Amino acid sequence: MASIRNVLITGASSGIGREMAVWWARKGCRVYAAARRRDRLDALAAEFPGLVEPVILDVSDAAAVVDRVRAMDGACGGLDAVVANAGVSVHAPADLAEWEPVAQVLRVNVLGAAATLSAIAPRMAARRRGHLAGVSSAACHVPLGVNGAYAASKAFLSMFVRSMRVDMRGTGVKVTLVEPGFVRSEMTAAAKHTPLIVDADRAADRFCSAIERGDRLVRFPKIHSAATIAAGHLPAWALERIGRRTMESRRREFMDRPGG
Repeated sequence: MASIRNVLITGASSGIGREMAVWWARKGCRVYAAARRRDRLDALAAEFPGLVEPVILDVSDAAAVVDRVRAMDGACGGLDAVVANAGVSVHAPADLAEWEPVAQVLRVNVLGAAATLSAIAPRMAARRRGHLAGVSSAACHVPLGVNGAYAASKAFLSMFVRSMRVDMRGTGVKVTLVEPGFVRSEMTAAAKHTPLIVDADRAADRFCSAIERGDRLVRFPKIHSAATIAAGHLPAWALERIGRRTMESRRREFMDRPGG
């Protein structure tokens, strides 16, 4: 644990991000918990006085993210681990989706995540130490329709983190890619079909332990990830058939929602 003292986690007001912040705080680390909702962050900080510092940050503003991450890095004497976890989703079929919600997914999941990691990577490389982690999703492996922007944004993040790991080799900086399956959170609460869903604290324990070890890749639950990866290697016609069936059930969910 001596190598990890200061940890920044984005999207820390709920779900996996919050539980990851709790995990590190229980280890005695200084946790910079970043999100937009001050009340949630203040409540988290109250649980761990002196260990959790609320950071009000909207990761959809990439330029602000870069400035804030660098400022935190300077103020604390060097961030030891940075976890790009913040993410949003829009569940709407492409023929019904409005552009602005799609754009917000890209601003947060693509630009925001890339800015979070890119802002600190050169500094960690210069110090020849540090941990970088990006929380992607098993959804990046298979196009099932309705949440195309989310799945595509996570496909970007997975490739970005994997490429970053190649670039950082020999610098002393460890890079971990996290690809969760369904995890109980605000994002999954409204979904009717969440097979093999796990609680956020269990997922956070797996992910934080992997980051602490410096693992290259962690997937949990493994059976969910294995299923989506296997599906992604099916012939195009079979994959599209599965996608259409899934899309129709999700389309009905979308149409049944208020305002859908």
